[in-house]
Amino acid sequence: MAKALDPHAAIVTEAGGLDQGGTLKTADGRPLKAALARSSRRARRRAFLLVLPLLLFVLISFVVPIGQMLQRSVKNDGFSANMPQLSAWFHDNPRGTEPDDAAWAALAADLTAAAQARTVGVVGTRINYDMPGTRSLFTSAGRQARGGIEPPYREAILEMDAKWGDPRLWSVMREASSPYTTNFYLAAVDRTRDEQGEVVAAPAQQQIYGKLFLRTFWLSLAITATTFLLGFPVAHLLATLPMRQSNLLMILVLLPFWTSLLVRTTAWIVLLQQQGVVNDVLVWLGVIGNNQRLQMIFNQTGTIIAMTHILLPFMILPLYSVMRTINPSYVRAARSLGATSWTAFRRIYFPQTLPGLGAGALLVFILAVGYYITPALVGGSSGQLISNMIAMHMTQTLNWSMAAALAALLLGGVLILYWVYDRLVGIDNLKLG
Repeated sequence: MAKALDPHAAIVTEAGGLDQGGTLKTADGRPLKAALARSSRRARRRAFLLVLPLLLFVLISFVVPIGQMLQRSVKNDGFSANMPQLSAWFHDNPRGTEPDDAAWAALAADLTAAAQARTVGVVGTRINYDMPGTRSLFTSAGRQARGGIEPPYREAILEMDAKWGDPRLWSVMREASSPYTTNFYLAAVDRTRDEQGEVVAAPAQQQIYGKLFLRTFWLSLAITATTFLLGFPVAHLLATLPMRQSNLLMILVLLPFWTSLLVRTTAWIVLLQQQGVVNDVLVWLGVIGNNQRLQMIFNQTGTIIAMTHILLPFMILPLYSVMRTINPSYVRAARSLGATSWTAFRRIYFPQTLPGLGAGALLVFILAVGYYITPALVGGSSGQLISNMIAMHMTQTLNWSMAAALAALLLGGVLILYWVYDRLVGIDNLKLG
């Protein structure tokens, strides 16, 4: 026989937060679970509103410009927007179709319109990206076509310049007739398209980007390794020296941050040149002869030395932030149990510094990959990085599509290495302090 429910117990249960079904309630009678969920939503909403200004700033000033720049790597309507009739003919006729009278008529009409609108230079520049040396062909034809081209159009245009009959030129114009193209990415990996549209290797004298990418990653790895070899002992001293000496050493580590990048780079030019301080000291000490002065500037050696000096603090500071938290009693305990100093360092101390080492290595490597001012000043022809080529296309050739393609490939390579690092080491093991 079931026990009768005590009326006083029921009243206490309902008033104290439980209904007769056992559901927890708040003081105002709402289910506790729903009230907690509502409170959590309000907290998340307040937190989101607090970071919303920063989020909008990052989106407007960082994400959107990068997205627009990367779009240029696959979109360039310099030809298609200014040569609409010829672009339409390419769209209506499959690859391999010989230019007929309609194609030459469309070319004549577009050249005349572009010359009158003063956009023929834009058209020539777009074609010149894929077929160097053709911009002058378009500008010359534009000057002659400003008053119009009389039929027969084929003979009239060929009379301007016989290069208009080159099948390679028509193949390139066909590729440019679409505003969207992958040709800039092909050029970024030293590839191009032949007259049949097949992807082939670029001419040997134009294969420069692959070598630059390899050089960039190789020099970045060398700089990262050098900063580790130089920075590890300094970080260890910072973490173990008494406070007074440690503070003085920290000032010396941070000193490069207080000096202009151009000043530091120029100082290295003065130090490393053949008539510079370093060579003078070596000659004075008798290490080398006066006619055997070392070439340490305007090459890869200069790039490594100057960039190691600039990026060294980015390796030291993460290492120091981790080393200062390592309990020295661990190493003393290992040595008291019979381990040698090397064994205690290798098996006890060094593994505990890996989070700081990983953070410093990532910082230095990613910064080194994107540096272009220092390699431009001290690297010479053999010490240039892919970032210098990107800067050249942005400021000199104005081929922003090519610059965007190179930057996208560089970003992709860094992300792949970041993913590999995460798989091998684990990004959660990084520590910046």
